Amino acid sequence: MSNELPSSTITYSTVSSIAGPLIFVKDIKGVSYGEIVRISAPNGEKRTGQVLEVGEDIAVVQVFEGTQGLDTKKTSVRFLGENIKISVSQDMLGRVFSGSGKIIDAGPQIFAEERLDITGAPINPYAREYPREFIQTGISSIDGLNTLIRGQKLPIFSGSGLPHNNIASQIARQARVLGKEEEFAVIFAAMGITTEEARFFRSDFETTGALERVILFLNLADSPAAERLITPRIALSVAEYLAFEYDYHSLVILTDMTNYAEALREISAAREEVPGRRGYPGYLYTDLATIYERAGRIKGKKGTITQLPILSMPSDDITHPIPDLSGYITEGQLIVDRDLYRRGIYPPIDPMPSLSRLMREGIGKGRTHACHKSVADQMFAGYSLGRNLRDLVAVVGEESLTPVDKKYLTFADRFENEFLSQGYYEERGIFETLELAWDLLSDLPEDELKRIPPRMLKLYHPKYRHRKELTLNDPDP
Repeated sequence: MSNELPSSTITYSTVSSIAGPLIFVKDIKGVSYGEIVRISAPNGEKRTGQVLEVGEDIAVVQVFEGTQGLDTKKTSVRFLGENIKISVSQDMLGRVFSGSGKIIDAGPQIFAEERLDITGAPINPYAREYPREFIQTGISSIDGLNTLIRGQKLPIFSGSGLPHNNIASQIARQARVLGKEEEFAVIFAAMGITTEEARFFRSDFETTGALERVILFLNLADSPAAERLITPRIALSVAEYLAFEYDYHSLVILTDMTNYAEALREISAAREEVPGRRGYPGYLYTDLATIYERAGRIKGKKGTITQLPILSMPSDDITHPIPDLSGYITEGQLIVDRDLYRRGIYPPIDPMPSLSRLMREGIGKGRTHACHKSVADQMFAGYSLGRNLRDLVAVVGEESLTPVDKKYLTFADRFENEFLSQGYYEERGIFETLELAWDLLSDLPEDELKRIPPRMLKLYHPKYRHRKELTLNDPDP
């Protein structure tokens, strides 16, 4: 696939200074913000950049490949008169690209069907359609309790050393649309990852056969920070093309948005901007919104864009600016818990502080199952009470508990070890997840299941239905 840039006849040799990934070009005319730039290094190497700021006679340019080897005397610059564009094609499925969109696998060249501006076009709020359809990830703690909906943006908040990359890879392999044969694509953009992590993602997708429906963008930790800023935008541009031109349901996984924000802070410092909270630029919220708000559905279009951004919270601090601001823009969060991880539970997603704000709109009869909401509410209530009783036992001892209290303690243990915990290659359908939930709830006395309507209990409680399997079209009591 060719990403060749248009040529320009005006060449400037007026680089006045270099700071980090930025070069400052003086005595310029007719240059605009966001314009793409071609830089010729003293050794003849061609590099690409973008205009970040334009003054009266000076332009600030960020160089995507870094400024190493550039100087102020022999470096020349051409302003090309257009914004950054990515060549897109349906043939990108199953291929691996760098963070700037260059092919890095051993496959053949891809012929572009169209060239798109990576900044995208804002979706008219009136044209947006409310997300209401379920995406099955195959992970019980997500599908059963904090359901992902088509068109939603649902971040995963994690911490250093936790298995968020494994969770992201498992979701990319297993995600599918329930009950319909529809085109589903995963656009996986990794930012600031190590070579070992990049090898893990490529190997996992190739060995499991998932790569054929995945487009993989890899920005490595030793790649320039400036490239990190365009990687998610390139991925989203490809997702939009597949969704709105070919009717794909595109799931965009962005890992790790913390590395993205660190790159933004580095470039902000090089521009000597006044810092905001913890040194991040004051426009961090706006910048993140330009990425997150590209998820959604459009009236009259079959395709959708769903986002799963992953953020590794520094020091596990959920009040850190990156998760804090992300929480304002997105529709919930999945929390990867360090205590669950230490106890050997995978995936260690804690359902109590997690939240999917659009879950209620995407579950129920015809979407998942008529009992889904009631069962999820009862599971939350039982697990919450069981965890509280654990704290009480640490003070007064288990001997002081009632027989019902002891059942809740057992329920909490089974909930973690059987419902939350599952294998990395174990895929559970939504009906398998709900069957498992009913199995756990059946250990509690019926009069404790107050969040499930009596008529629903009579239909779906294992004691009454004699293990008949749940189906999509079961009646709503």
